[in-house]
Amino acid sequence: MLFKGIMKLDFKNARIGSRIIKSAVGVMLCYAVYLLRGRSGLPFYSMLAVLWCIQPYTDKSLLMAAQRTVGTLIGAFYGLITILIEIYVFPIYENVAGYLVNALMLIPVLFTTVVLKKKNASYFSCVVFLSITVNHITDSNPFLFVMNRVIDTFIGIAIGLVVNLARLPRRKIKDCLFIAELDDMLSENTEELQPYTVVELNRMIKEGLKFTIVTMRTPASLMKPLSDIQLNLPVVAMNGAVLYDIKENSYIRAYVISQETCKILHEMISSAGVNCFTNALRGDSLMIYYDKLENYAETAIFETLKKSPYRNYVNLDVPPEDKIIYLMTIDTEEKISALYKTISESEIGKTLKILCYPSNDYKGFSYIKIYNKNADKDYMIKYLSELCGVQKVIPIKTQKHGLNGIARELKRAFEPLVISKRGAE
Repeated sequence: MLFKGIMKLDFKNARIGSRIIKSAVGVMLCYAVYLLRGRSGLPFYSMLAVLWCIQPYTDKSLLMAAQRTVGTLIGAFYGLITILIEIYVFPIYENVAGYLVNALMLIPVLFTTVVLKKKNASYFSCVVFLSITVNHITDSNPFLFVMNRVIDTFIGIAIGLVVNLARLPRRKIKDCLFIAELDDMLSENTEELQPYTVVELNRMIKEGLKFTIVTMRTPASLMKPLSDIQLNLPVVAMNGAVLYDIKENSYIRAYVISQETCKILHEMISSAGVNCFTNALRGDSLMIYYDKLENYAETAIFETLKKSPYRNYVNLDVPPEDKIIYLMTIDTEEKISALYKTISESEIGKTLKILCYPSNDYKGFSYIKIYNKNADKDYMIKYLSELCGVQKVIPIKTQKHGLNGIARELKRAFEPLVISKRGAE
C-alpha cells in the first residue's frame, strides 16, 4: 500500500519554489543574527516566526506578521505575570500546581484576543505564553527573560518580511493582454490547476497582469478549476461564442444563432435519428434544452452535468426569447459523420461554424457542435483587448515544465528581469 502511494507522487510537476528557498534562507539568517548577537537569545523562536511570515502573497505575509506581533505581545504579557507570581508569591514551577496554573492562564490569554478582536492571533499568543512559562529558568531575571523571547520573535518577523518581500528587479508588462488555453493548464486526472500556478497567477494579477483564459468549455465548467484564481478580466468561452465575466456571473458579449436557423437545424438533426442539446442564454443563465436521451453517451453527460448549479437542463423546446449560443449532438461515429456531411454541405451549413470531432470520454462516439459563423476565439480576444485598452495580445503556449509550464512562461513574459538600464528600455 505504501509503495502504491509513493508511485502516485507527482514528481514531474513538483518543484522547489521560491517559498521553499526563502524559508531556508530565512532560517539561515536567524542563525546569522544569533551569532552576531553573541549567541544571545533562542533562535528557535525567531525561526518559527520566519516560517510563519513567509507566505505566497505579500499581503498575506504582512497579515501573518501583524498577527504574530499581536500574539507575541499578548502571550508575553501573561507569561510575565505568571512567572512573577511564581517568583514573588509562591513557587509553582514544575509541580502539579504549576501545570494547573499554566493551563488555566490560557483562558485569559485567549479571552484577551477575543476582546481585542484579534482571534487570528490566539495561536501565537498561546505559543509565546507557553514558551515563557514552560521553559523559563527560576533564578533568571523574569523581565529580561520575557524581553528576550519577544526580541527573538520580532527578529524572526522582521527577517521573514524582508526575505518574503525581497525580489530580483523586474519590470512589469502592463500594456499587453496575455491569454492561455485552459486545457493546457489542467491536470488530465483531476482537472485542477497546480498550486504553483495558482499562487503565481494570483500574485501577477495583483501586480497588474492583464490575463484571461480561452476555452471551448462552457462557463459552468470553468467554475471549479478557476475557483482559486482571482481573474479580473472576462474569459473567452464556448470556443469564442461568449465573453463571460466570472466575478459578476454575467455574459458581456455573445454570438447567437437565430431561432429560424435553429429550427431548421433541429429538423435536420432529428431526421438523422440523432438527439440534440441546445445551449441558450436567458439573461445571464445558461439553459440547456433537450428532447430525448437515447444513447449511452448523451445520457451519461446529462446525469453528470445536471448536478451543476451553473447549468439548467430543461426538457422543452427553446422559448423564442432565449438567445441560442450553440447546438451539440453526440452519437456513434457513423451517425455523426453522416449528419456532419449533410449539414456542412447544405446552404444553411455554409452560414455556420460547425465542428466535428471524436469523444475522448466515450469510445466510439463523436460530437458535432454548431455555432454562429462569427463565434471565433480571435474575434472575441480582439474585442476584449479593445475593452482593456491594449493593442498587443500575447498568447502563452508551452510544452515544457509539465502543468506549471504556462505559469512559468507567463512569468517570463510579464516580468522580465531588469539587467541594466539599457535592458529595461
